[in-house]
Amino acid sequence: MRKIILIIALSLFPIWALAESERLLSLDEAIFLARTKSVDAAVAVNELRSAYWQNRSYRANLLPEVTFDAILPSYNKSYTAYQQNDGSYTFVRNNNLGLKGTLSLTQNIWLTGGTLSISTSLDFLRQLDGNTGNRFMSIPVALTLNQPIFGTNTVKWDRKIEPLRYAEAKARFISDTEEVMMLAIQYFFNLLSARENVAIAKQNISNAEKLYEVALAKRKMGQISENDLLQIELNMLTARSALTVNESSMKNCMFQLRSFLGIDEQEEIELQVPHDLMVSEVDFNDALAKALENNAHAKNIQRRRLEADYNVAKAKGDMRQINLFAQVGYTGTSNSFTDVYRGLKDNQIVEVGLSIPILDWGKRRGKVKVAESNREVVESKLKKESIDFNQNLFILVERFNNQREQLRLAKRADEIAQRRYDSNVKTFMIGKISTLDLNDSQENKDDARQEYISAMFYYWFYYYQLRSLTLWDFENDCDINADFDKIINN
Repeated sequence: MRKIILIIALSLFPIWALAESERLLSLDEAIFLARTKSVDAAVAVNELRSAYWQNRSYRANLLPEVTFDAILPSYNKSYTAYQQNDGSYTFVRNNNLGLKGTLSLTQNIWLTGGTLSISTSLDFLRQLDGNTGNRFMSIPVALTLNQPIFGTNTVKWDRKIEPLRYAEAKARFISDTEEVMMLAIQYFFNLLSARENVAIAKQNISNAEKLYEVALAKRKMGQISENDLLQIELNMLTARSALTVNESSMKNCMFQLRSFLGIDEQEEIELQVPHDLMVSEVDFNDALAKALENNAHAKNIQRRRLEADYNVAKAKGDMRQINLFAQVGYTGTSNSFTDVYRGLKDNQIVEVGLSIPILDWGKRRGKVKVAESNREVVESKLKKESIDFNQNLFILVERFNNQREQLRLAKRADEIAQRRYDSNVKTFMIGKISTLDLNDSQENKDDARQEYISAMFYYWFYYYQLRSLTLWDFENDCDINADFDKIINN
C-alpha cells in the first residue's frame, strides 16, 4: 500500500512542478526587463553594432595601411609574338619561373584626397630553357604619390559625414530603447486594465447575486415588480458573461507581456500599480533645445544635408579628370641575391593623365544639375521634417502637461463613482431607488475605473515618448546615456 501511495505521489510531482507561481511585477521592473531581454532591444543593439563597425572601418581608412603583395610562384611555359629586325614576326618560347614580393605602407592624405605610399620589392626570374640562370631585381625603396587634381576629396567629406552618422546611430539606439520601454508600458497597462475588468466583473457578480437574493425576498412580499426582478437577474447573468470574456482577455494580455519580457510561461503575473512621477510641468523651449542637441533627428538632418552637398561636389569633380602619379626611388639588378642591392640606380616615374570631355552632349553637366536639384529637394524635405518635428514635440509637451491634471481628475472620479455605487447598493436594498438608478451607478463606476487606468497609461506613455525625443530624464534632470563600449562588446 505504501509503495502504491509513493508511486502516485511521484507521478503527480510533475503536475505540482508545473503549477503556476505568482510573480509581483512593477512597472519599473517591466521596463528593465524590456531593455535587457526583449527581442526589440536585441534588434536595437545589433543595429548599433553595425553602425559601430562601419565607423571603425571609416576610422581605419584614415590610418596608414601596411600590405604585402606576392606572387609565389609564377610559372610560364608558352609562346609569344616577337618582332625581328627586318620587321617580320616570329614566335619565341618562354619557359621561366618567377617570384615577386612587395611590402608597402600607404597613407591617405586628408588635406588633398590623394595617397602617399612607401614600398620595397624584390623580383626573381629563372630561365628554364637555353641559357639557364637566375636574375634578381630589387627596389629597396620607392616613394609614390597618386593625387587627383580636380577630383572630389572623398576623405575630407567622410571626415564630416561619418562621425555624424555614428552619433546619429548612438542617439537612435537610445531612442529605440526608450520606444521599447513604451511598448513595455503598453503591454503592462493592457494587462492591468484587463485585471481591473476581471476584478470589476467579480465584484459586479457578487453584488448582483446579493441583490438578486434580496429582490427575490422583496418580490415575495410584493415590494418590487416582476420587471425589476427580471432586470436584476439579467444584470447577474450579464456580469457572469462579462467575467468569462474579461478572463479570456486577461490571459491573452498576460501572454503578450510574458512573451515580450521573456518571462516564463508558468509564472502568474500580479501587477503593482505604478507610483506617480515626480515631474513638474515641462517647458517646450527647454524640451526643444534638448531634442535638437540630443535626438537623432537633428544629426540626421545635418548628415543628409552634407551628403547632398557631397553629391553635388562629386558630380562637378567628375566633369574633368586630371590625375598626377609620381614615383621616386632606386632599383638594382643582378644575377645573385647578394649583389642585387649594390650599384643601385635611380628609378623615377612622373605621369599626368587627364580626361576632358570634348563632346558629351551635356551628360556630365546634366548630372551636376540633377545633383543640385536633388539637393534642393532634400533641403525642402528637411525643412518640412523640422517643422513637423517641432510641432509634434509641442503637442506632446502639451499632452504630457495636461495629462497630470487628467490623471488627478480621473482618480478622484473613480473614488466618487465607487462610493456612489456602494451607497446606491445599500439604498436599493432598503427600496429607495430603482434598478435603473442602480444600473446607472454601476456603469459609471466601471467607466470611471477604466478612465483612471487609461489616464495613468497615457501619463506614463507620454512621459517615455518625451524621453525618447529629447533623450533627457526629466525625473532625475539628467541626460539619458549608455555605456556603448560595454553594450557593443557584451
